[in-house]
Amino acid sequence: MARHQRIGNALAVLGGARPDLLAATPGARPKFVALGGVLLSTGGLAVLSAAFAVHMAIGVWWPFALLLGIGWGAVIVNLDRMLLVGMAHDASLKRNVALAVPRVGLALILGVVVATPLTLQIFHKEIDTEIVMMQAEAADTYRQGLASDARFAGLPELEEKIATERSIVASGGRTDPQLSVVQGTVAAKQAAYEQAASTSRDLETRAQCELDGTCGTGEAGTGTAYQSARANADAQSAAVAAAKAELETALAAASDAQERSAAQAAASLVADEADFERLTAEQDRLQAAFDSANEGSGGILLRLEALDRLSDENATLWAAKTMLSLLFMCIELLPVIMKLLLNFGPPSAYDKLAAIRDDSDVVVEELQQESRRIVAEAQEELLVLAEKERVDRQKEAILARRRATLAAAAAQTVAVPSEAPAAEPVVERRPVWDTGPIIGLAREAAARTVRTVRRKPSDRVPTSV
Repeated sequence: MARHQRIGNALAVLGGARPDLLAATPGARPKFVALGGVLLSTGGLAVLSAAFAVHMAIGVWWPFALLLGIGWGAVIVNLDRMLLVGMAHDASLKRNVALAVPRVGLALILGVVVATPLTLQIFHKEIDTEIVMMQAEAADTYRQGLASDARFAGLPELEEKIATERSIVASGGRTDPQLSVVQGTVAAKQAAYEQAASTSRDLETRAQCELDGTCGTGEAGTGTAYQSARANADAQSAAVAAAKAELETALAAASDAQERSAAQAAASLVADEADFERLTAEQDRLQAAFDSANEGSGGILLRLEALDRLSDENATLWAAKTMLSLLFMCIELLPVIMKLLLNFGPPSAYDKLAAIRDDSDVVVEELQQESRRIVAEAQEELLVLAEKERVDRQKEAILARRRATLAAAAAQTVAVPSEAPAAEPVVERRPVWDTGPIIGLAREAAARTVRTVRRKPSDRVPTSV
């Protein structure tokens, strides 16, 4: 029972109650105990929220995240308690509203901050699935961006060029598209040669058949027809030889061109393959770096974006997310709202006693301040009187020294006779409060010095008569 009593008192103090007033008004204790319990509830939610947020954002170890969450929960409880303690009971509606608006606004902000990580944690499975899709979309977008990047824009053409050069090298230069003119010339010469050869074969056949008599005139032997056919066949043979020579010249030129093309393609292929490998490696490195960062980007911002996308696509999820967020925010707003509702009601015995105690404290403090002021004034007066007494004693001492000096001077004057009676020193009468007889003392000292240096009668030298 005593333990429960101590726990209840601790909760009441946490809710903003004063222990001295609770002892006098036990009826107010349940209300403050309830307020303290609400504050602990908001603190517990803040602990969970901060632990989830730290784990999602930084990926720290759960015990360490929980430790940070406890610190954040203490901060939230302290802020909520400050909001409660600052709202004393007031009968004025305007003042209550003026006090409540900024506190409700601050509590609403705290509620949003606390509710967001909890909502993300509740829907974490759906969010994780959506994040995988978002990361894949981001990777595709980045890959397309790399393809259109100015640094890698020539990769497709370079790849085609490498394929062409490899084909040229493999074919010995025959597949070089730049040799189309030379190859056309060879083809034309080949066609001309084949045409000449075909004509030559026809003429040879005709001459032979004229010789055999199987065609033409039908008369065998070397007659005029045969000689004419033979001359045509011989002339065509010369044309065939010329066409063959031209074909061989074209083939030689084409062969030389193909060899040069193959050599150039082989040299270019080495440089182009090196450039292609370098650009491809750089592109792969950038893509791998992005993929690595993209896969590890499951922080709070990305999770919030994923939750928003899911909410836009699914009305049920949007409703559930909204209701959960409102629930957590209401829990955070509950202490301030309860205190505000209590302030709108009539003042309780606790409120009245608190006002009386506060007024009494003010009166007591004012009396203490007045007493301290009176004591300080009395001490100052005593200091003034003591200083006056010290000054009076200094005056009496100075006057006593003066009288002693005058008495000694008078006694010396009577004891030492002089030729002529010296005039009595005129002693100026000064008021008893004169503390500065310095000038008179100086004059008297000078007169004594003059008298003492005068010669005595016995010291005089006698004169002769």
